[in-house]
Amino acid sequence: MKKIALIVAGGTGKRLSTDLPKQFIEICGKPVIIHTLEAFLNPLPDIEFVIVINPKMRDSWDAILSGYHIKNWILAEGGPERFHSVRNGLAKISDDDTVVAIHDAVRPCVSAVVILQAFKDAEYYGNAVPALNITDSVRIKDGPLNEPVDRKRLFKIQTPQCFRIRLIKKAYLQNYDERFTDDAIVLESTGETIHLIEGNAENIKITYPSDLLVAEAFLSKRPV
Repeated sequence: MKKIALIVAGGTGKRLSTDLPKQFIEICGKPVIIHTLEAFLNPLPDIEFVIVINPKMRDSWDAILSGYHIKNWILAEGGPERFHSVRNGLAKISDDDTVVAIHDAVRPCVSAVVILQAFKDAEYYGNAVPALNITDSVRIKDGPLNEPVDRKRLFKIQTPQCFRIRLIKKAYLQNYDERFTDDAIVLESTGETIHLIEGNAENIKITYPSDLLVAEAFLSKRPV
């Protein structure tokens, strides 16, 4: 089956309070989004990309791309919420014999092992979602009351979340709902069972300034 990575890069960097969105900030000599694309290209040199960006950032993207040899990509327009951005990206994929990996542009430290396993399992099960056990103690709060939760039953969900294209495109025909915080929830709402795979601890989502330092530490150890 064809493999496509849908890279969600529609953010504008509000939480980072910078002029550039976080996916365009340089770490270890390269913009974050280039590290992310290379994370897929290293194990899958022929992979195709659908890159979703805010239309206002098109000039920034063109300027970045001019310095790197990235092929087999098309752009889609970002929407008001992540849900709409992903739906716009999925609309660019016409081949039904495809597995699509939907991935946050600001997760540049995803491992090749996770990428390959996600594609493999999604082809077999219909979907594959990387997850990690929570190691901290956890409590749930309801008003003034709180109580501990068994952390063995809790997982942090990561991307890339991989799907057979027909399943996920059908799921994204739904209207937007605030509970749709990731693609797995969108698919699950149609009655599908989510298949979890082991994620990698380095696969952090860059959200705050301190995350840039952590990502830089991880990326500095990645082979060139």
